Amino acid sequence: MVMVLGLTMEDPSHSCRRSLRPDTLQLPMVALVLALLLWSAAAEVETPPMGLPGCPTTCGNITVPYPFGISPSCFLPGFNLTCDHAHDPPRLLFSGSSASRLQITGIYLNKATVRIVSSGAIINEPLLLSVSGTWALPGNGDGTFVLSYENNRFVVVGCDAEAKLSLVQKGEAIARCILSCSLDDPRHWIPTKGGGCNECAGNGCCQANISRFSPSYQIGYRIIRGQTHLMRFVVLIAEKGWIEGVWCRMVGLSWPYRKLPLPDLSAVPVVLEWAINSTQPVYPGISPDYTSRCPTNRASSACKSSNSLCVDMNSVVRSGYTCQCSAGYHGNPYLIDGCRDIDECKDPDNYPCFGECTNLPGTHQCRCPRGSHGNPSVIDGCIKSSTGLSIGLGVGSGVLLLILAVGTIFLVHKIVAQRKKRTRQRFFKQNRGQLLQKLVGQRADIGERMIITLQELERATNNFDKSCELAGGAHGIVYKGILSSQHVVAIKKSKIVVQKEIDDFINEVAILSQINHRNIVKLIGCCLETEVPLLVYEFISNGTLYSHLHIRGPISLSWKDRLRIAVETARALTYLHSFVSTLIIHRDIKSPNILLDDNLTVKLSDFGASRCIPIDQEGVDTAVQGTLGYLDPMYHTTGQLNEKSDVYSFGVLLIELLTRKKPVSYRSSQGFALANHFVTLLSEHNLVEILDPQVTREGDGEVIDVSLLAAICVKVRGEERPAMRQVEMTLESIQAAKDFSSDVADDDISSEGTYTRHRFGVDQKERPEASSHASMFRIHGD
Repeated sequence: MVMVLGLTMEDPSHSCRRSLRPDTLQLPMVALVLALLLWSAAAEVETPPMGLPGCPTTCGNITVPYPFGISPSCFLPGFNLTCDHAHDPPRLLFSGSSASRLQITGIYLNKATVRIVSSGAIINEPLLLSVSGTWALPGNGDGTFVLSYENNRFVVVGCDAEAKLSLVQKGEAIARCILSCSLDDPRHWIPTKGGGCNECAGNGCCQANISRFSPSYQIGYRIIRGQTHLMRFVVLIAEKGWIEGVWCRMVGLSWPYRKLPLPDLSAVPVVLEWAINSTQPVYPGISPDYTSRCPTNRASSACKSSNSLCVDMNSVVRSGYTCQCSAGYHGNPYLIDGCRDIDECKDPDNYPCFGECTNLPGTHQCRCPRGSHGNPSVIDGCIKSSTGLSIGLGVGSGVLLLILAVGTIFLVHKIVAQRKKRTRQRFFKQNRGQLLQKLVGQRADIGERMIITLQELERATNNFDKSCELAGGAHGIVYKGILSSQHVVAIKKSKIVVQKEIDDFINEVAILSQINHRNIVKLIGCCLETEVPLLVYEFISNGTLYSHLHIRGPISLSWKDRLRIAVETARALTYLHSFVSTLIIHRDIKSPNILLDDNLTVKLSDFGASRCIPIDQEGVDTAVQGTLGYLDPMYHTTGQLNEKSDVYSFGVLLIELLTRKKPVSYRSSQGFALANHFVTLLSEHNLVEILDPQVTREGDGEVIDVSLLAAICVKVRGEERPAMRQVEMTLESIQAAKDFSSDVADDDISSEGTYTRHRFGVDQKERPEASSHASMFRIHGD
């Protein structure tokens, strides 16, 4: 015996009927016809569409909205129905032989349910002590529809019996009813007071919730006491509330000669739920994945109306999704423009408004009429205001509020300004003291001349607007600004407020204030009115060496420019090591700290980690600072800092210029860092494996000279490295020889001169300008 569950639903569709007022009949005929036409057109516009164009949307008196359909190409997969015209009126049925006997009596888009009628029931004739049967969904539950079991009940009618609903797979009981009767005479089942019927709660009638979903159930009952087996018993699954409506008619009034009368069991109402893209329901004991089934791509979603939303239906019961019109809209969310605005002002039953009602898209506004106040949603909720008193109170309140607002704003502004002023003064005093301590023994007026106010920098950067940002990182942001003197500057502002950041900034001011070199970035000034001082530099427009060198594509800076950049960087370091009153060790030589102007001229920057060492002192023990890949291994191991640490970092920079490899992240197949791998390949006469192909094409024998120099600079022992002055002179001689060789080649490019242009992998004549070590290495390649 097959049975189906259902859910009680109220029909959501309703319409506001309009009637002609009696005085309308007094209008001239033309005006009356015109009014009727306008009303008809307006009503037609307000009615939302229910189906696709050209598709039938009714079967008998039942509306068939899309995604359902009764004609080809008028429905989504799994939603095809059949209209049986053999009856009057026609009946709407499920398609397919296994479900064709199930009649649909209502489709409700807003709840994603359909109401059907079923004749499924177990009826016990007298003298049968027990009966059992099964119940199942159409198609055994693997289709689009599942039970709305939450709003259905397991119903049993009779006396002194026990009935239960069990899972077919496991035999586990999930709903149970036990019936008893107050007396054997069924007339005592019905309380006579008030003439009403009692609830179906165990006295002759029992109903129970269905707690677990399954595509099929086992249904049965047994007699548990004496003579009541003479009664008829009914066991079925029906829509919540149905049994209460027929209960009074089920009890016989002649006892004991008549059997218990039965209700009409040929049309038991049931409701099914459905979803889009529904897969096989999850069976008991299987956990759901709770992944949303709503499509992320709006174009692939079945929710076509712009005023609709997707409702996820994924649960232990089933999967898929449904669509609903947004709040304040009604209609069909599965159609384009299917959800139309609800005119709440024309529906006073659901949206009461006893004032002035204004319809808005998706909502409405209900206000008391002008000159009154109160609650317009209730009858007599709006109370007329006394005009004179209201105006007086309104004007007086307005003036008072205006005075209070202006006074409060002025007071808050003054308090904030004073607080900012005190804070700036405190930071200025604190930072100025640290700066003067750094400048002890030097010209203390340098710090005073370089001080720039915070107000000036805020004006220069439009209050540090995001559009003025040049670069940013974990530690700070660099802004571009224009001072009142029309100088374009770069302003370095720290994000992190720690003492180390303050010390680094003060240190950079102290060092750069002593330096004046064309290859070192110029410090314009500093602002001491913030917790971490702001540094103001000359604006260098062309980025860093790193950004020029490590670009995508085979072509980067020319070899000639790279050689010149190496020479200019060496000059800047030589100046720091040899030509200032106190030895300055940069401690963070790397390509991101080398700025380039429009002519690709070097501007060495970022002196926050730099240290000053007296001329007569060979080194100093300090906490290790620098960037891995460029960091001197001797300094990293011992913490002993001297000028040879900068030489090592410069050697790594030379290797970076030769190879276009990043020292920070480079690792060879054997696990070597860039410097170690470069030196190894140099000793094996196999530099071509690591050299930048552009350098191989554009360079000559000077590439070997620069490679040898780089290898000497990155020696592990500091005392074996040359001084920066020696490195500068060597690079200058290599550059001069390069320029001379190019001039000779240009003068006689077709002849075999004394100086043959170098090509790697080919035996060549040794040039007098080249290093005496160059002939020891032969580089093999294409």
